[in-house]
Amino acid sequence: MELLIIASILSVTTLAIPFPKDLQPISTAGPEDSCLFPSFQGLVSDNDTQHLGLDFQHMIRINRMLYIAARDHVFAVNLSASVNQIVPQQRLTWKSKDVAKCTVRGKNTDECYNYIKVLVPRNDETLFACGTNAFNPTCRNYRLSSLEQVGAELVGQARCPFESRQANVGIFASGHFYSATMSDFQASDAVIYRSLGGEGSPVLRSVKYDSKWLREPRFLHAIEYSSYVYFFFSEIAVEYTTLGKVVYSRVARVCKNDSGGSARVLERYWTSFLKARLNCSVPGDSFFYFDVLQSVSSIIQINQRPAVVGVFTTQMNSIPGSAVCGFYMDEIERVFQGRFKEQKGTDSAWSSVPEEQVPTPRPGSCAGDGSASAFSSSAQFPDSMLSFIKAHPLMDESVSSINDQPFLTQTTSSYKLTQIVVDTVAGPYNNRTVIFLGSEDGHVLKVLMSSDPNLSYSTTMLEDIHVYNPSSCTGDRRVLGLELDKEHHALFVAFSSCIIRVPLSRCAKHGNCKSRCLYSRDPYCIWLRTGSCADISPGFKAGFEQDIDGEQPQLSDICNVDVISEEERPNSEIDSAFG
Repeated sequence: MELLIIASILSVTTLAIPFPKDLQPISTAGPEDSCLFPSFQGLVSDNDTQHLGLDFQHMIRINRMLYIAARDHVFAVNLSASVNQIVPQQRLTWKSKDVAKCTVRGKNTDECYNYIKVLVPRNDETLFACGTNAFNPTCRNYRLSSLEQVGAELVGQARCPFESRQANVGIFASGHFYSATMSDFQASDAVIYRSLGGEGSPVLRSVKYDSKWLREPRFLHAIEYSSYVYFFFSEIAVEYTTLGKVVYSRVARVCKNDSGGSARVLERYWTSFLKARLNCSVPGDSFFYFDVLQSVSSIIQINQRPAVVGVFTTQMNSIPGSAVCGFYMDEIERVFQGRFKEQKGTDSAWSSVPEEQVPTPRPGSCAGDGSASAFSSSAQFPDSMLSFIKAHPLMDESVSSINDQPFLTQTTSSYKLTQIVVDTVAGPYNNRTVIFLGSEDGHVLKVLMSSDPNLSYSTTMLEDIHVYNPSSCTGDRRVLGLELDKEHHALFVAFSSCIIRVPLSRCAKHGNCKSRCLYSRDPYCIWLRTGSCADISPGFKAGFEQDIDGEQPQLSDICNVDVISEEERPNSEIDSAFG
């Protein structure tokens, strides 16, 4: 009887709050399109490449060059010359000399290469690179113009992981290198680390082997914003252990002017480290959470406010699903000014710390600012404050997503989303936001995002692009990286074995069918007065038509094309992003 009552309650709840349905694409690009996309597989004449493939690790666009970090190599691609093919203009080869030592330590030969895991600009002239170097991490500086090495090698420990499968992030901010990775051979010491600041600037790190600070994290992104450096990652939730190892998504921050603690407490450790949970969930009487962060954008503007957008998935042992959520930076800051979380006993539940028990200056403050304005250095902070922050790095409240709900969810698909990149200035008037989402099965979804709750139109999936091509790539179909090249109307999609250049739109396939062109709702497509559908060119703002918001009535002339019916139209109430 009790089970029947519970089932009835759940049934009523389900009826009262409908779960958002998956968006359906207005159009698709199949394998017949992907076979035309230019690709790059590395040095096909190289024996190692023939055996192992490209082994993509990271890519970054700097000015008009795309730098691709792989195994033993960094390739520099001139974007202006890569419209019809991807041919590196320059190549950096950096092979390990420690392969013999690596195999002696019991590692497989395929692991004993130099996987380039860090590739970031140090300044306008220098590129900073670190590689696993056969389980002996090493860093170098290179000239951006020529890829020639500058200066001597540096120890890569705590700046670069020991093996290629470990996630890591790195960023230069205010002259320091901030890294987050595993800092030991056994991969047991996760660290957020600051170094390379020059003489007089202490090297700082997170507290070692303290699960309250970091517990099996997977680092994903780092950004500089205001007085802080932010880190985005997922980790085992130390505050939620009743059901085993549950993964939560986090955002953490440290002050850029942090100098470490006193000689008694937190010396050479962060005094400003705070972290909070990112809440990406479908609201209702019972929330449905997407807990595992997979990828996050850099800071963009949403509703005239700085924000980030991330891809989240469900727990490993949960119903498969993905969601896209956005977070305002000022909302993140508000949470960091809120209550702290604590566990008073090893077996007791976690609770918020009463405000009267929080010392002054407020833990997590930057020296010389706010409640810590009287202190010129964090080393001068009282021991009571340092002891508190060491034991209480976790905030009680989680960061709510924009509009308290995902921009979109995917729960009926057999694959999960893995990567995200955002174009906030899409369309002829630079006023549309389009997000590109990579997936586990080699597809890229192009989505027109709506973030303003006052607008009538909803988030719309414009296109499902089949990118992975077995004739160009081998092995894993998981999308590992996305990089936009707006100037040349391209999206670079990275797989382990190859890089694919995908046009941002396929407007020409609509030909001289006005109905189909307008119905695509694609900000990158315009209907010209000359009677054709074309890709938007930079600066082109006159003599065209668009129907991005779906405001025009469905045209009677469909030009004998196969399009989704009005009942299936993604901007209808049935298939909106939420509701």
